[in-house]
This record gives sequence, structure tokens and C-alpha cells, in this order.
Amino acid sequence: MGKKFNKNRFIIKILLGAFLLFLSVILGVYLVSFILGPPTLTNQQNTIYYSNSDEIIGEESGSENRYWVELDEMSPAVIDATLMIEDKHFYDHHGFDFRRIAGAIWKDIQSFSLKEGASTLTQQYARNLFLTHEKTWERKLKEAFYTIRLEMYYSKDEILEGYLNTIYYGHGAYGIEAASNHFFNKSAKKLTLAEASMLAGIPKGPTYYSPLNDEERAKNRQLQILKSMLNEKKITEQEYDLATGKKLTYADQTDRNKVEIGSYFQDVVLQEASKILELDSESIRSGGFQIYTTLNIDYQKQLESKINTTVNHASEIQAGAIAMEPKTGGIRAMVGGRNYEESPFNRATMAKRMPGSAFKPFLYYTALENGYTPSTMLMSKPTTFELENAAVYSPSNFNGYYANQPITLARALALSDNVYAVKTNMFLGADKLVETAKNFGITSELPAVPSLALGTAAVTVEEMVTGYGLPANGGKKIDGYTIEKIIDRDGKTVFERDNDSSELVLDPQKAFILTQLMTGMFDRELDGYMAVTGSSIANDLTHLYAGKSGTTDSDSWMIGFSPSLVAGVWIGYDDNRSMEIVAESTYAKNIWAGFMESAHEGLPQEKFPSPAGVVGIPIDPATGERATPYCDASRVMYYEKGTEPESHCTEHFHIEGNEKEDNKGILEKLFEMFN
Repeated sequence: MGKKFNKNRFIIKILLGAFLLFLSVILGVYLVSFILGPPTLTNQQNTIYYSNSDEIIGEESGSENRYWVELDEMSPAVIDATLMIEDKHFYDHHGFDFRRIAGAIWKDIQSFSLKEGASTLTQQYARNLFLTHEKTWERKLKEAFYTIRLEMYYSKDEILEGYLNTIYYGHGAYGIEAASNHFFNKSAKKLTLAEASMLAGIPKGPTYYSPLNDEERAKNRQLQILKSMLNEKKITEQEYDLATGKKLTYADQTDRNKVEIGSYFQDVVLQEASKILELDSESIRSGGFQIYTTLNIDYQKQLESKINTTVNHASEIQAGAIAMEPKTGGIRAMVGGRNYEESPFNRATMAKRMPGSAFKPFLYYTALENGYTPSTMLMSKPTTFELENAAVYSPSNFNGYYANQPITLARALALSDNVYAVKTNMFLGADKLVETAKNFGITSELPAVPSLALGTAAVTVEEMVTGYGLPANGGKKIDGYTIEKIIDRDGKTVFERDNDSSELVLDPQKAFILTQLMTGMFDRELDGYMAVTGSSIANDLTHLYAGKSGTTDSDSWMIGFSPSLVAGVWIGYDDNRSMEIVAESTYAKNIWAGFMESAHEGLPQEKFPSPAGVVGIPIDPATGERATPYCDASRVMYYEKGTEPESHCTEHFHIEGNEKEDNKGILEKLFEMFN
């Protein structure tokens, strides 16, 4: 009797010890969970790009396509159907359904496997967030820890919302919003009972239960869910009958790619965001950011349209173009090539090409800094320059045209005289041009050689457009950018640009004079031994612009600006082959002119603001002296006060025989001449 009693006491002690051990483990798990605190709920979410008018222009989804929507933005049918099939006791347990777990454990023991599952919705959410889906005891233990922490620190609604936004529905769609868009091309809020019950059945086996893969199997699972909802009185008989009899129509899967605006631009946005946030590209794509950009949708469409309608569709020639706001540096439009799908290489930011004469404005600003004025005269004729080491250099003008007499700086720029440019560069010293170009924002390597005046160094479209932006804004430093603001997934603004920079890098007076000189390429009053370089598009322009074109054997450029917008266009072949078709050399100018006119359509006329200390005087373009009524042409040119010409033109002073002046008296003519 005593032995039996002792045996019973021993068994009781064993059971009590086991119970206490189990209780200690449970308490230990909860204690550790409490100490660890709430687990982060971050997960992949799509990053959205917005234009400067807050319209969506595109999105990044990383390796997974996700959107985040709150519970009240989901159809109630989605919530009810999901809970019914996945975890009908979700709001009653604390993370574990012990009756289901006990049954699953017993079956696992019988089969010596871990095949059976009794996971609650919270457990599934923990697994999706933090763990792999492998069936091991270690993973199950970790899952328990995360489940307890989720239930301990988050409300049931928060857990349910997180689950519905992260569960996989197949076909690359994570979360109910992405799934709703993929299967039915609508938001989760607008899902019907029939649609919601169909989607709720997919996560159990995204490939197996997808209606796009096997509609019959998916339909059977949908009916199972609807029957369960009816039994639990979540829906009425009438709702059940309507949902089960409804023939579902799925979104067209032939083309699920959304039309995005400015693909090349968006690539630059991603790169810029990566630098700003110090995150890799994949983290940006899947970080759930809202990125507000500088893109003007109208400008982007206009720029793309002008390129498409101007360039021969059969040609392999490529294009790179940027439009920028000169006051801030905000990029309003960007084209990096004629077809992003065929070639995502961005020729506006990555390709380096020779700008040709489009580089000359940097030279002539250097000249203005060193005593030149618009009236400075130099000889335009074939010239051979002797360089160091007995080398010689013989630049030539377009088609071999020369004035064969002195010409003014104003006319040299308008006609793009190469001899004048090289003479100026050699007189000033090529090192000065290199220094000036860097002040204009050119970061590419520039050789200090005489030919640099003719744009023989390789630069990007972005550098050139930025450089032209300085005289457009009065000489203030700018850096091209694409991002105004970034908001993270929690709604916190993590970056906002400050555009109050007012650092002057150019002299405002000289910048204004350069700008006025650059308007000359469109002014036929400056025609000389040949027409001004912008003559072919001058009649198409209705607003005031300053600009410069550039041409090499394999490159064609046109860059110019108004007070509010600067744009540059490059045309050429990727393999640097020569442009032998005449029309190809006109593409850049025509695209630029068409775009600028479209961008300024309906806007009032703008003038470049004149700084103090600058005077405008009617000048004879041929002599660079003050114009008289007898000059063949007259153009208002600008000078720093004290540097303007004092003398009047006498070359065209012919009173006798001038039929146009016969009706004026000599005193009237003299009065006009000196006023």
C-alpha cells in the first residue's frame, strides 16, 4: 500500500513538475516578448512618384507589388470572407487557437512530420513579416515569439489591416489592394461579395487557387467560403444566391503595365532619392515613399511629342533633352532617348558629347570679364594659329564663309564665327575658359586648348542646360534636381528642398549682357556674311529667347532660354557616326523651337530683367558704333555703363542721294543722328 502511494505521489510530482515547467516556459516566452517590445511592422510597399501638380506619374514596386490601404478603405466583404476562411475566431483568441493547434500536433505526431498547420491570422502575419515558410521546429518557435509580441503590442484591427496588406495573392500582387487591381482592375473598397470571396480563397495556395490559373478550382473554394459565411450569418440567403450565381469578369492580363510618364526622368528620381535618403535603390522602390518631383506633365508630353513628330521614325538617330526652371534648377521635362523600352540609357544625363559652338557663351562671358564689349572688333578670315612645339591650328567657319574684315563680338556670336572665337580664347588664355565653364556648372574634364572655344570637350546635356540657366536667372548658382519632397510610409516628411539659394557666381551685369548677345541668333538685323544661325526658326518664335546652337560632324545641339524656362536638345547617333542627311542637322533647332513655343503658349511676354549699371544703345551691327538714321541696320545692344561706344557710325553717313531721307531736312537728320 505504501509503495503504491509513493508511486502515485511520484507521478503527481512528475506531472506537477511538467506543468510548472510548461508554465515557466510560457511565462518566460511572454516575459521575453515583453522585454523585446513591439516588433516593427515595416514591409515592402510601392513607392509613388508625383508631378509638380501632385498627379501620379509612376510608381516603383521593387520585387513585390504592394499598396497599403486602411481597413475602412476595404470592402467589408473582404474582411468577413478572409476571417471566415482563415481565422473565424480571430477576435476571440490571443494569437493562438489551441484547439486547432492540439489537433494539428496530434496529426503531426502520428505522421512524424510537420505537415499539419493550425496557424491563426496573427501567426501568418508574423510569418509573412519576419520568417521563412519552411516547416521546422525552430521556425515555429520564432513564430510563436513574434505572434505573442504582435498580440501584446498591437490591436486586433492593426494586425488584421497589416495581414490584408501583406498577404500574397499570386501573380506578383501582395496585399488586397494590389490583388484587387490585378484581378478586377478596381480598388479593394469597391469589391463585390462575389469578388471578395474569390480573392479570400487565393492566399491558401496562390498558384493552386488563382482563378486565372484554374477557374473551376477557384470557384469551388469561393463557394466554400460563401457557404461558411451564410452558416455564420455573415450574409443572407439572397446575398449568397447572388454571389454564387455571379459570373466574374477579370481584368485583361495581356498588358498589365501602366502607362508611365517620363521613364528616363523617373530613373533619375530614383537615383536622386537614393542619394538623399542614403538608401539603395531597392529600398527606395519598396519603401512606400511618396516622392514629389519637379516634372511638369504638359512639358514632358510636349517635349516627347516634338521629338516624335520631328525625327524620322525609320532613323536610328537618338535624342537627349532637358527643360529646367532656371530660377531653382528644377527639371520640368526630360527625354533620354527615343524609346525607353529599347534603350533605358539616358542620353540627357549619362552621354557625353561635344557641344560644338553651343560652348561659345561660356567663352564670351570670359571675354566680357576681360574687357570685351559687344562692339569689340576682330578680323574674320581664314587664319592659321601657331601653337607650342611648332604645331599649327587652322579652324574654319561653316561652309568656308568669312567676313574677310573685322566683325563685332555681337555679330560673331550671332553668326557663330569660329575664327573670332579661337582668337579670343588664345588672347585670353584657355585656362580662363576652363575656369569660367566650371563656374557655369560644367563638371566634365575640359582640356585647356585653343579648340575648346569650339566645344571640342565632351559634356552632358544636363551640364549644358544647367550652364545656360545661370545667365537666364541673372547669374545665380543652380544645380539641376528632380525631387521637391519625400514622405515616408508613415506620412512623415523626411526631405523637403530649400530653394532659397541666392549665391551669385556670375556678375549680374555681364550675365545680362551675355543674355542679350545670345538673343542675337534670332535677330536678322545681325545678318552679315551669312544669316544668323537661328534664321531657320526665327519666324516661328513669338516670345523672347536667348540661345545658341552647336554642330559637329556627329552632334547637333540647340540650347536656349526665356526668363522662366531653359531647354536643351541634343541629336546624334550612339556610335558617333556622322550625320550625312541634311535634315538631321535641323532636328535639334526644330524640336527646341516647337517645344519652347508650346511651353510658352498663352503666357504673357517676358523680358530679361536689367540690372543697375547697364545701358542700352542703338548700335550699327557692322561697325559696333552708335547707329545713325543712315545705317543699314540698327540693334539695341547693352554695355556696362562707361564702356559704351562714344562715336557714331560714319561709314553709312551719306546724306546726298539717300532717297529714304529726301523728305527730311538736314537739321532733322542731324537731330536724329545725335539722339
